[in-house]
Amino acid sequence: MSRIALVDDDRNILTSVAMTLEAEGFEVETYNDGQSALDAFNRQLPDLGVFDIKMPRMDGMDLLQRLRQKSSLPVIFLTSKDDEIDEVLGLRMGADDYVRKPFSQRLLVERIRAILRRQEAIAADEVEAPEENQIMQRGELTMDPLRHAVKWKGKDVTLTVTEFLLLQALAQRPGFVKSRDQLMDVAYDDQVYVDDRTIDSHIKRLRKKMRSVDPEFSAIETLYGIGYRYNEE
Repeated sequence: MSRIALVDDDRNILTSVAMTLEAEGFEVETYNDGQSALDAFNRQLPDLGVFDIKMPRMDGMDLLQRLRQKSSLPVIFLTSKDDEIDEVLGLRMGADDYVRKPFSQRLLVERIRAILRRQEAIAADEVEAPEENQIMQRGELTMDPLRHAVKWKGKDVTLTVTEFLLLQALAQRPGFVKSRDQLMDVAYDDQVYVDDRTIDSHIKRLRKKMRSVDPEFSAIETLYGIGYRYNEE
């Protein structure tokens, strides 16, 4: 049973969403501010977090920032209907997805399931595939799906599940272009709709993380109107 953490200062949302998720077979923990959630996460992480952005004590952005210092916990943001800036900032900071308020609880459930399925697929690869066949070396890049580990020029880079899958898809065939639609298929379940901006934000965040260990990183190339390409350096 997957454990989902709901963090929102709206008690009506906490109650209704928790009831829906529990009916779908999830174990649910609820928190009405970011600080309470962070205190609990320091003791034990859930399998996935659903965070509101605007909350007292510690908002969702701050909570995510604190988490990303030591964890790649999958996170879905709940954003205001017209607040595009929050969505972009959240994705750049490392959120895996977002859902706009007011939202369909069925849509939220499907997006949670899609992210958890991706994690399960990674775990299945660890069991089924020989370790020597898993490590991928592309120039200065080393990726180990068994350990969800990435190194660039020998330095560790911490990526979310979505960022890892996108980088892996690009690096598997250096020099070949991947369209945004192809990258969406890699990162998201086909039952879940995302737009181009979501992929672009993940790529920007991915580049930022790579440049944190190497300011000269330029292996991911943007082909405007077409997609992205990984170039071995």
